[in-house]
Amino acid sequence: MRFPEDVPVLTDGVITLRAHTPTDIDPAYEACQDPEMQRWTTIPVPYERQNAETYVTGIIPTGWREETTYAWAIEYEGRYAGTVDLRDTEGGTGEIGFAVSPWARGHGVMTRAVRLAVRHAFDVLGWRRVSWRAFVGNWASRRVAWKAGFRQLVKVRDGGLARGVRYDEWVASVTPDDELEPKTPWWDVPVLEGEKVRLRPLRPADAERVAEACNDERTLHWLAAMPSPYKLEDAQAFIENRIEVQASGECVSWAIADPVTDELLGNISVFDLQHRVDNTLGEVGYWAHPDARGRGVVTAAVALAIRHAFTPIDEGGLGRRRLILLAAAGNTASEHVAVANGFTRTGTDRATSPLRDGSYSDLIRFDLLVTDPVRTSSA
Repeated sequence: MRFPEDVPVLTDGVITLRAHTPTDIDPAYEACQDPEMQRWTTIPVPYERQNAETYVTGIIPTGWREETTYAWAIEYEGRYAGTVDLRDTEGGTGEIGFAVSPWARGHGVMTRAVRLAVRHAFDVLGWRRVSWRAFVGNWASRRVAWKAGFRQLVKVRDGGLARGVRYDEWVASVTPDDELEPKTPWWDVPVLEGEKVRLRPLRPADAERVAEACNDERTLHWLAAMPSPYKLEDAQAFIENRIEVQASGECVSWAIADPVTDELLGNISVFDLQHRVDNTLGEVGYWAHPDARGRGVVTAAVALAIRHAFTPIDEGGLGRRRLILLAAAGNTASEHVAVANGFTRTGTDRATSPLRDGSYSDLIRFDLLVTDPVRTSSA
């Protein structure tokens, strides 16, 4: 292929993919000074202007001429906004790579560019699969891939390499028959305000309070699967994992916080949102910091979570039809929370819930339907 003559121009009316020109050297160099760009990509660090010049005027044209890598400049609002490329891996498959300039983030630019490039791979290049890769933790890249319809995500240990260091890597793919739209939800975690509590996303700064709560004797007794002792690193991993379960559509998890001080008082989750049989279900789970017990904090938090869970998806909620709540027999505090919020006891699973001492307690089942009368509870 000839460069730039044979580079196709692709557009959706908002962004345009075009051949790179020497005028892209300076904006590409500026974009690569961004700490996030350097953290999550394999570009040289430090990144010099000569690196940008070599990339734009040497590496990119060579890729087109040899038909190994097809890289486009992304143009948005008349400016260079980044690069998207397709890398031929032979056999009718390839990989996509992309990077967006800091000024263009948050406008859907990269999702549009990825969809245009993937459509070209299928319709013009005749590929049967396009794969996406990113270092684990690069949530911005993962969100673009999710929006563009990439699916069947897996985690590859030490799959990525940047500047001589190995990193775990996410890999997902899309095929010609797949819609270039999300297959599963990526739930938002809105702030829900009540009189007694505020529900908000967990933050790294909450780790110490999480560790305190999860080292509490009562918490450890009823939640036997928790590590003991529960270390600060366990709390940090728990908080980080909340993003994963949110991104995979499995769970929405909030910090229960004091409405005045914003201090963490506990945790509440609505999970099992991708139930294999009925995706209109959800299960409610919670725990409290010892400081919060006896104040109606968890009861109020559950009331807020129920309201959000039963709110239709197109109104920003979870669109649930039925909620389940399980409480170990003898955990009277948990049972009280269920009853106070209008849950109906539906049965008992005998000797089901493992306890810290190695014994098993019965598990009491409750449920709540969206059609059930609303229980008035001060949140």
